[in-house]
Amino acid sequence: MGRDAVDTERLAATFIDLADTLVDDFDVLDLLYVLVTRCEELWGLAAAGLLLSDDQNRLRVAVASNESARLLEIFQIQYDEGPCLECYHTGRPVSANGLDSADGRWPRFAPAATAAGFVAVHALPMRLRRDVIGALNLFSDSRVPPISEQEMPIAQALADVATIAILQDRLARSRETLADQLQGALNSRIAIEQAKGALALQLGVSPEQAFELLRERARSSRRRLTEVAAAVVRRELPDAEWSKSEKPK
Repeated sequence: MGRDAVDTERLAATFIDLADTLVDDFDVLDLLYVLVTRCEELWGLAAAGLLLSDDQNRLRVAVASNESARLLEIFQIQYDEGPCLECYHTGRPVSANGLDSADGRWPRFAPAATAAGFVAVHALPMRLRRDVIGALNLFSDSRVPPISEQEMPIAQALADVATIAILQDRLARSRETLADQLQGALNSRIAIEQAKGALALQLGVSPEQAFELLRERARSSRRRLTEVAAAVVRRELPDAEWSKSEKPK
């Protein structure tokens, strides 16, 4: 049984849906489900699944269009074998149009995929330049022919758009983390400057000397400098506690 040509209107709508995720406040998980379900619909696939690497470069099952695909994705990770793993490690597309004869290539995966009813599989890298963050698996059964070589660039383009969105989200999260760290450092610095001024006024010393007193108190009490500074600002350390002997010469 043949497969109808890809519905160009549906394809255009899919690209629009994926592109819409490039704006703020999008749901990455929703994006991934759009990718696998639309690939399944566009090419009449039996299933589609996606593996993504975590921050320690370990592959994890991100989404799958059905349970059979999800179990096969897990199977690949557990046995470190299969088209998705090969695609991820090489950064290149991997195709097998006859899984029943691929047991020499994947002795565990091929029989498992065949037993699940799949006859062909294509794995596409989730890649931007040299960064490979995962792989998209497209499974076919006997109902329709596998994706043709001429159609593969279209499927890869869909994966590329999703990859850009995922990397953008990761970058945004990294920037948020960095922004939080910078804001924390800024807040700490403000507290220290306030404490220096307050302590200098209380003890009649220079701001530099006040800072040395703060550092010495932090070390002797085994507290963070910002904690001591905050205590000074809140006037939790009375003037009497800063003995004259503590003043630097």
